[in-house]
Amino acid sequence: MENQLPQRWDLDVIFPGGSESEEFASFLRLLETDIAALQAQVAQADLHLENKETFLHVVSLVQSLAVRIKQAGAFISCLTAQNVKDESAKQLNGRVKTISASYSAALSSWELHLLAIDEENWSALLTEEELQPIAFSLQERRRRAKEKLPAEQEVLASDLAVDGYHAWGDLYNTIVGRISIEVELDGETKHLSVGQAANLMSHPDRKVREHVFAKWQEAWGKETELCAMALNHLGGFRLALYRHRGWDSILREPLEIGRMQEKTLDAMWQAINNRKDKLVAYLNRKAKLLGVEKLGWADVGAPVGSQTKKVSYDEAAAMIVEHFGRFNPNMAQFAQRAFDEAWIEAEDRPGKRPGGFCTSFPVSQQSRIFMTYAGNASNVSTLAHELGHAYHQQVMWHLPALTQNYAMNVAETASTFAEMILADAAVKNAASDEERLVLLEDKLQSVIAFFMNIQARFLFEKNFYEKRKQGLVRAAELDQLMLDAQKEAYDDALADYEPHFWASKLHFYITGYPFYNFPYTFGYLFSMSVYARALQEGESFAAKYDALLQDTGRMRVEDLAQKHMGEDMTTVEFWQSAVDLAVADIDEFLSLTEEK
Repeated sequence: MENQLPQRWDLDVIFPGGSESEEFASFLRLLETDIAALQAQVAQADLHLENKETFLHVVSLVQSLAVRIKQAGAFISCLTAQNVKDESAKQLNGRVKTISASYSAALSSWELHLLAIDEENWSALLTEEELQPIAFSLQERRRRAKEKLPAEQEVLASDLAVDGYHAWGDLYNTIVGRISIEVELDGETKHLSVGQAANLMSHPDRKVREHVFAKWQEAWGKETELCAMALNHLGGFRLALYRHRGWDSILREPLEIGRMQEKTLDAMWQAINNRKDKLVAYLNRKAKLLGVEKLGWADVGAPVGSQTKKVSYDEAAAMIVEHFGRFNPNMAQFAQRAFDEAWIEAEDRPGKRPGGFCTSFPVSQQSRIFMTYAGNASNVSTLAHELGHAYHQQVMWHLPALTQNYAMNVAETASTFAEMILADAAVKNAASDEERLVLLEDKLQSVIAFFMNIQARFLFEKNFYEKRKQGLVRAAELDQLMLDAQKEAYDDALADYEPHFWASKLHFYITGYPFYNFPYTFGYLFSMSVYARALQEGESFAAKYDALLQDTGRMRVEDLAQKHMGEDMTTVEFWQSAVDLAVADIDEFLSLTEEK
């Protein structure tokens, strides 16, 4: 697989020198100074925010600091992901978290002043021309402040979280960094990183998959006590904070972050559960094709058919640019820029963090994408997925910083939409039934992931928090909770499951977003609805798509769907049409694999 495009990202154009960058050190020092200035300003008892000029000055400082903190956080994310053993990066990570906590403390004091403005003056301020573009964000911040603890207590909680709550989250990266999975491949003993081992879960040889999976479970099994400690303390912190705030539902924070109603979430899961029979039919047929009675956990991601050729990185890039261009030339030009200017860390090497992500540098107005590219179909999908995230951010750079804060659920809409463009085009352009089957099956793996795997994570987390209210949950109990959740989500259609999944999955340890699961499914299904509309309207929809993305940071999701699509997403019917569109591929898969 000859490649000409760079597969290591260029971080030096952001801050030269990596974790030893003097430019980044200077950036952090100035950031600390400016946060101290904001803290001093909002600490004034006689700060009259009802005065337009004062209000605009503070808002300007708040937005400036927000983009710079995000720039610093993005740089640290890249450093720690590209080399899990970079000790200097880990130290910088702690410093940036402290800086973020100081900023959060300043925001809490600012919010106290927002609450002190009477309704008449508040309404008058929001009618000012300069503030109208961020009126939604300001209203949201003021409302959320009313629902929290007094500012002083929120500041204390934020400060304590740095070496408590967030530190437990950071422990995951330390654990991943020290794991080496020893496997026997092609007659050789190899020591794989977690990311490299994960790529082998889709190997065409079942013996290889089973061997790697067994070694995976063995490696993570040795770490479950540490992981259980981290997860318990993360959960305990959240529950204690929610209790003091008077919040009675564990879903309150993730739903508020996602700007969505619980009614919407319930309707989505109901629509999926209504079609579980179709999903099970697909899993059963796949088992038959693989020559087993029931699929094992290590078989779910296995390829079907003999068309399992590797796709080079350059070939994947060309495919993505071509198919993006058929929908929207701007998306194609953007993707080409990302490939050419080395925005993507794709190299398959040890020492990298597992998984993939896209992060944005708002000061530089660039993004960076992280993944480990091994040339399989799943890697191509991930590449398109992360480029979708990056394009979403690209169309928002001209907006005020406070309106660029879109939630994960709508962020996943853009990424899965991009993935869908590629997958759909590939299936339609298949040269044979065999190739069509392979590509179709790859699409269906995404359906299983979003409808079953993500649901298992959601069920596990809900049940974990209920159990955690009674005290610490032992590693063996967490294993059982995971098994129960997987059996329910997969309708007990598999022969075996992954009890240590709760330990190995990074998403359970992310402190910035509790329930880092259901937004993926939301994004997938919402993007399915958007994609159906794009197919219906043709080229004219590209501009409408950009407009929808630009509203994701300044509107609740139900209002977003109503404005841009005329749909009510609190109903099962809205989600059912999207689910049915997704599972329609199962009917074609079953038809193609019928015994003649």
